[in-house]
Amino acid sequence: MNAVANNQIVKFVSNQQIIHRTVLSNSFNIICEKITLDDQVCLVAKYYNKKNSTFNAIKSEGNSLIFMNKKFPNLFPTVRLLTNDVLIMSFIEHNNIRSNDYQKILAKEILKIHSVTNDKYGFKFDSQIGGLKQPNSYSSNWINFFRDHRLGIIFELINQNEPMPSLINQRLEVVIKNLENFIPSKPRISLLHGDLWKGNILFHNKKLVGLIDPGIFFGHNELEVAYLRWFNEINTSFLDYYSEIIKIEKDYHTYEPIYQIYYSLLNVHLWSRKYISDVDRLLSSIFNKK
Repeated sequence: MNAVANNQIVKFVSNQQIIHRTVLSNSFNIICEKITLDDQVCLVAKYYNKKNSTFNAIKSEGNSLIFMNKKFPNLFPTVRLLTNDVLIMSFIEHNNIRSNDYQKILAKEILKIHSVTNDKYGFKFDSQIGGLKQPNSYSSNWINFFRDHRLGIIFELINQNEPMPSLINQRLEVVIKNLENFIPSKPRISLLHGDLWKGNILFHNKKLVGLIDPGIFFGHNELEVAYLRWFNEINTSFLDYYSEIIKIEKDYHTYEPIYQIYYSLLNVHLWSRKYISDVDRLLSSIFNKK
């Protein structure tokens, strides 16, 4: 356990007794704990197992939560303490029981986030996904932003560690070098959660009670839609409701695989090389159309 972070946790709850601590996850050198106090209030604490000197993903997540709480009260965990060593926030009770119309419930909340716009892509601070730094330098060009700050970076990281098969790399190089031929150049600018998959969407007794682990930035709203579809988290009911407020572009399905390749590459780098098969499948769907 990180002694510095532990001391800050104990000091923060000094007027109460900790009766139980449970590790919820331990990945990317980040420990996430559920802490139960003697009055049965539960908190979540995040801290590095070993201090990361290059990029503080925990601090970035805390800043994302603070921003989102101001915009959307009661949808995200409330930050109780944020230092360079620890993030303490409220615990959201959840059991993943969903109602039959949960697709529309989810669409309604995502639309609130995506309806927040900006004049440039990016954000005022860098965000994180899986502990990985996501550069957010502002840009008025979506092609440049997505290539230089998202797709290109993760492709290079994989190649530095253990390159994928040559045909996959060759096809990815074609996509990255000619990205303007694959995705829109100036799409809608929307506020994005940044890591919107099933595990970060919390339901409790059929009610959507919270979204967790944000790594926010302003980007193309359909990037996040593609992520949700890649995880099979949304269906036509979601898309129909969503499109009534923010229209999905008619050629969205032609460039959806490009956005999903980005998330597949993240999973290759962060989780397992078994996701290379997803990258290959998505690339084949693109190049077989040519």
